Amino acid sequence: MTNGDAIRLHPYRRAKVGRTLGSVDLAESVRTPASWVVVGLDNGGTCNNATVLDATGRYLVDHLVENPSLVTDGPESAIEQLAQAFHNILELTSTPLTLVRAVGLDTPGPASARGVISSKGATNFSQVSWHGFDIRSALEARIGLPVFYLNDANAAALYAHHQLFGAQAMQRSSIAAIVGTGLGGGVVEEGRVVSGAAGMAGELGHVQIPLHGVLEPGQPVPECNCGFAGDVESIASLTGIKKNLLPYWFTRFPDHPLAAEPLPVAAKQLRSYGEKEDPLALAVFGQQAKAIGKLFTIAANFTDPDAYLLGGGVVEASPGFRQWFLNTVRESTELRAEQQSAATFALVADLDMAGARGAAVAALETVQTA
Repeated sequence: MTNGDAIRLHPYRRAKVGRTLGSVDLAESVRTPASWVVVGLDNGGTCNNATVLDATGRYLVDHLVENPSLVTDGPESAIEQLAQAFHNILELTSTPLTLVRAVGLDTPGPASARGVISSKGATNFSQVSWHGFDIRSALEARIGLPVFYLNDANAAALYAHHQLFGAQAMQRSSIAAIVGTGLGGGVVEEGRVVSGAAGMAGELGHVQIPLHGVLEPGQPVPECNCGFAGDVESIASLTGIKKNLLPYWFTRFPDHPLAAEPLPVAAKQLRSYGEKEDPLALAVFGQQAKAIGKLFTIAANFTDPDAYLLGGGVVEASPGFRQWFLNTVRESTELRAEQQSAATFALVADLDMAGARGAAVAALETVQTA
């Protein structure tokens, strides 16, 4: 059987960049590694995504490679699926196990810098068996190789940083905001993620921001599920749209078609209206962009980064809408003239693959500096 035949029959699936996999596509020829490698594993609520990065900085796959994560079945099943993801990506890329130096793993947080899930659990890890579970060490014991851990937003931020700066990545800094169900992020200094004493640095969603210029007169102060009021996530997230923004804006647009829909449905459909320049949708997303601008203004005075990076659903939107959103974030970020001339605003590249690739980058850097 040829490599091409093996790939077509492989239990893994692949798809074009940025598309959720729904069917088996024909794969391109594998690129057998010319040097030692690290593996990146991105653990999600539904799927794991895997990649291989060699010592020269070359990714051996340029598409999503997924398998079911089974996190809702508990730690034992989930660890086995991560191990399967690891071994299958080696088979897919014709990579001998002996060439693998380390594995990078990312999961949603909150978790410690060492990969111990919060004692209170998390959205993807709600079962009691996950509370306080050391997912990094469990995977390390299962596959017999060193495993290095990042949370998923930090991993995406690290990949975005390296994609933007390339050979200059280790001399540059960036801050990334990843807008999804919540708002994740990451702070990168000299090419490395700032993790903090407890591993919870870069929790940008829970930074409280000044709301002047963001909210309308009389608009209630938004509340976050974490218990804070007026943090970034309470506005710039799918949860913020559903819980805080749409209930207010429907009072201003009572005849809008989405007003007749349940809030969770309306929140998910809102972006398609934004792409059509719908006034209600632009009002909501405009508030989100202004909130992120307030966050980046705070960051400018703390870290003064070389780049401000934006990821999440806006990256997957139509080009015109995502450029409008990025422009609004830029216009809402108050920088000094010196900072304006030095800073870059950009979208996170290859978002579907960014987690696994960022985890691989972290593993590669750790091995190279050990």
